[in-house]
Parts: sequence; structure tokens; C-alpha cells
Amino acid sequence: MSAAADKNTPKTAETHDFQAEVARLLDIVVRSLYSDKEIFLRELVSNASDACDKLRYEALTDAALLDGDGDLKITISADPKARTLTIADNGIGMSDQELVDNLGTIARSGTAAFVEQLGQTEGGDNNLIGQFGVGFYSAFMVADKVTVTSRRAGADSAAQWQSDGKGSFTVTPVEDDTPRGTTVVLHLLKDEKEFLDAARISQIIKTYSDHIALPINLIGDEGANEQLNAASALWSRQRNDITEEQYTEFYHHVGHLFDDPWLTLHNRVEGKIEYTNLLYVPSSQPFDLFQPERKTNVKLYVRRVFITDDCEDLLPAWLRFVRGIVDSEDLPLNVSREMLQHNPLLAKIRSGLVKRLLSELKKKAKKDAEGYAAFWDNFGAVLKEGMYESADYREDLLTLARFRSTNQDGLTSLADYVAAMAEGQEDIYYISGESADAVAALPQLEAFRARNLDVLMMVDPVDEFWLPMVNEFEGKPFRSATRGDIDLDAVGTAPEADDEEITPANNSALSSLTALLKLTLADAVKDVRESNRLTDSAVCLVAGDDDMDMHIERMLRQHNQVGEAAKRILEINPKHPLIRHLADTVAEKGGDASGELDDVAWLLLDQARIIEGETPPDPAAFARRMADVITKGLVG
Repeated sequence: MSAAADKNTPKTAETHDFQAEVARLLDIVVRSLYSDKEIFLRELVSNASDACDKLRYEALTDAALLDGDGDLKITISADPKARTLTIADNGIGMSDQELVDNLGTIARSGTAAFVEQLGQTEGGDNNLIGQFGVGFYSAFMVADKVTVTSRRAGADSAAQWQSDGKGSFTVTPVEDDTPRGTTVVLHLLKDEKEFLDAARISQIIKTYSDHIALPINLIGDEGANEQLNAASALWSRQRNDITEEQYTEFYHHVGHLFDDPWLTLHNRVEGKIEYTNLLYVPSSQPFDLFQPERKTNVKLYVRRVFITDDCEDLLPAWLRFVRGIVDSEDLPLNVSREMLQHNPLLAKIRSGLVKRLLSELKKKAKKDAEGYAAFWDNFGAVLKEGMYESADYREDLLTLARFRSTNQDGLTSLADYVAAMAEGQEDIYYISGESADAVAALPQLEAFRARNLDVLMMVDPVDEFWLPMVNEFEGKPFRSATRGDIDLDAVGTAPEADDEEITPANNSALSSLTALLKLTLADAVKDVRESNRLTDSAVCLVAGDDDMDMHIERMLRQHNQVGEAAKRILEINPKHPLIRHLADTVAEKGGDASGELDDVAWLLLDQARIIEGETPPDPAAFARRMADVITKGLVG
């Protein structure tokens, strides 16, 4: 439908179905997603404020957009007789197509998963709609019909969106004298008359929206006009004049999040460059944290005028969990998004923000270890991206990093790990894998446990990228526990000696078995050798001295970053009953054992692969060999 409908054309309505995710979201909303229904007014006022900010920005390059109505504002009016509540703004407005796109779909990536999770959890703890900027739909908690009339700035025509929230909506052209901006009319449910009371409306606005830097006016009887909010930018006020509640409500507004901030950072920088920042670290993960776009979420203002919420150079992507605003005194007011790229002033602001944030995180880590551990669980994997991408901040991030390890119940820092290293230990031992549980079960750790040596568990996918670039911490090299050149003889406390003696005959038999396995598996492994790291398992795979860590290589293969897998070293445990039995068989039968042990050799290799989380390269052959060996054992 064209927004520029001819005046003589009948005003016909077009009916559209809601996107599936919207329909699901509306169903959840009807079942009272929010614990406090009054939140709907905060959401609608916040949307109106954003619309005015966007118009102010576009008017910097096209002043005609403000013609006839330059004082941006939000108005609220109630009609008890009609049981309607109206929220209007004179901001950027929407075209008919934008009404369809913005109010009929949820365009932000990750929202389908978000809605799915909401549907799995009942109750008032689900106050999460705003995380995806879809708070408009909260209106259906209190209304059985919502009408939105809007004219985009600079457009000649307007359109009206209407829905009862039950699966579809209509969009209809309206008279051309509709004022610029958006008017939302809520037809309230019978039980929601409290939201028509002027005192109640005033209380909600003062509680949730006092920080909005536009006047919010309540239109009363006979046109009486009462401004309900302070209408000054919260970040421009002195910190002593701002309450914790006001900080929290601004966080909800600017971040579109519904948890409470874990860290609030508000300060003004003066000197060669001047800017104010009000930044927040959330207390829980936003649902779009790991989206491929890795978009940052800090709004840029210039002298209290909104410029953009999509400034890639304001913070690095590895701080994308940070919400808030930055207000510059030095950037030109008519700065464009293109001009922001590689702007030297912006680069200095970025550097100052990053340093301040990392400094505050270090303070939190020292003062509140438990709280910092919760922060790290939420955002540690994102911060680790900085170790790979930002060499300038690598040392700071290594100091902030926390890891789970084989000997610790909670998280440990690299500094604490180094301080607790065993006698003779020169390396920071680590092991990589899919999860802490999977890593803890790997046989390569058996010798470390026997000597009570702590090993860091690298289980975030990003670990595979930063580890090869970070060679050491405080002079201690990182060394994978799966490397073939690990020598623990002089490290830690040696385990108690095994009572079972290894005789020259045993050694000879083991050497013969090792030689036979090398011959049989020559095309599949780099080497076969007796292990000094295994205590319980029969076999394991390790990387060659000059080869890449096995888990890292596997991850890179999955992303087509490396080609064919490198051959590994198969280690056998000379004290394991299976290996001893095989060695005795070779000693007894000599060369005649080769045919009998051929299948066993390949099964040992596939067993080692499976323990590593890999699939045998030939599952059919694996199954056949397993069946043959079991049959021989049963039949005799």
C-alpha cells in the first residue's frame, strides 16, 4: 500500500498477520509477562523519547523536518468516559510500511530464541520484553485494542495501525492533516481504570521516566497542561543529585534491559577533550550477546543531542555488553555516521572509556570476588575476545581473566594460579575441551592428578583463538596438558611407587607390543610409545612436540581454518591390565600375534579418539572390529 494515497481514493484498510514470534510474544504478554503492569507506560514513553531523539538527529542535516513544530515533547491524556489513554509525540514518526515492519514483526536477531525461553518460564520474573526493544506490546496487558496513528517527518500522508493483539492488525491511510509524529491510543480493559487517573499517571512518570530529557506533559480537563518530569538529561546532573533508583530506571530506558545494573560508571572527563559518560554493566546476559553482528550498545550524544546508537568506534566489540551513553562536547554537532569512522577525537574517547572500564572491573574483582565471579560467568567469554583482538589491553585482560581448574572449586586468576604453582613447575598447564565435565574426564590429566598439579580448563570457544597468541603470563609459558613433550618427573610430589615390579621380561614384551602397534597403525599415527602420564586409562592421544593443541586443531577444522588433521601420538599405559595382557600375548606368540592383534590395535586407536570427543573415521569398520573381538572373547 502506498503511503501517498490520493485524497479521492477510498480509505481501505489492509489486514496483516503478525509475525509468528510476535503472535507468541503477545500470547505471553496476555498472561501477564510483567509483574507490574504499570511498566507499559514506561515502555511507550521510552519509545516516544527515542522517536524525538531520532528526529532531532535527522534535523541536523534537514532543518525543514522541524518546520511548524520545533519544540519536541511527549503528551499524555486520559478520557475516562471513552476509557482511553493516549501517548503522543512529535518525533520522527512512521510511514505505513514502517508501521507494518516495526509493529508487526520483531526484526532483531535472536528474538525467536528469546521468545522461546520466555514461553518456557512462567511468572513475574520474566520482565524481559525490553531486551529486544519490543516493549510496545506490553500495551496489550492493559488494553483490548491499540490504535497507532503516525506521520513520518517530511511525508505528505499518514497511516493508522490498529489491533486487538489476537493475531492480526490493520493499516489504513488517514487524513493528510495528521500532525507529524506518533499517537498511541490504548482502549483500556475494564479492570485497568487506575491508569486513567491523573495522580496515578503522574506517579508512574515520576518513578520511571523523570530522567527523560524531553518534557512529558499531562493534558488535563479543559486543556490544563502539567509537566510531569524534570526534563533534563540525567547524565548532565551531579552524581550527588541522582538516586540509585533514578540510575536504575535510566539503565532500563537506555539499555532496554529489565535486570538491575551490576556496575554503574558515571563521570565527566575534562581537559584536552571533554565528555560525560554514564555506562552500565548488566547483572545478567542480554539475549543478543553472542549474535554474529557483535554490535555495541552505547548511544552517542553531542552536547545533549542524540547522534547514533550504532557507533562501532565508541567501544570495542568485546565490551558490547556495556550499556549507556557518551556525551561529547568536542565533536561537531552535525557529525555524520560516516564522519565518525576513524575520527581522532572518538579514538581518544574510546581509549579513555576502555581504560576506565577495565580499571573499575579490577577494583570490583578485588573488593567483591563472589560478585566478580558472577560477572565473569556472564561476560568472561566476551572479554576474552579482547585478548585476541586488542594487543594494547591484553595484559589488563589477562589480569581480569578467571578460569576453572582441576583443583579448584570456584574460579581462579592467573596470578593466583602462578602463586600456587608446585615445586619445580615452570609452566601454566591447561587443557582444552567442550565443557568442564568433558575436560575433567580426559585421560591426559591422570598424571597431573597423581602429582596434585592444577590444570586450567579452557572450555570457551574463544580460548582457541587467544591462546596461540598469548605465550606467557608473568614469565610462565602456557603449556597444553595434551602435548607430547610434557615431562612431570621433576614437578610436584611424585605419586607412591606401584608395588608391581616391571621386570626386564615385561619391558621386552612391552617394547615388542609397541613395535607391533607402530607397524599396524603406521598410516594413522605419528608414533606409538609407552606413557608416563596415564594411571588409569589404557591409551590416550597426545600432540607432537611441534604440533597444534588437539582441541584447537579440531575447532579450526570444523571452521575450515585448517586442512587435514595432523597425525597424533598414541600413548599406551604399560601398567594397565589390557596393555599387559596384549604384551604377554606378543611375547608368547611373537610374529604370529600380528594378525590376531590387528583389530585390537585399531580399536585402541578409535577408543583414544572417542575419549577425545572425535568420531572414528570409519564407524562401520569400528563396529565390525568390536563385534569380532567380543565374539572371540565369548566363544574362546
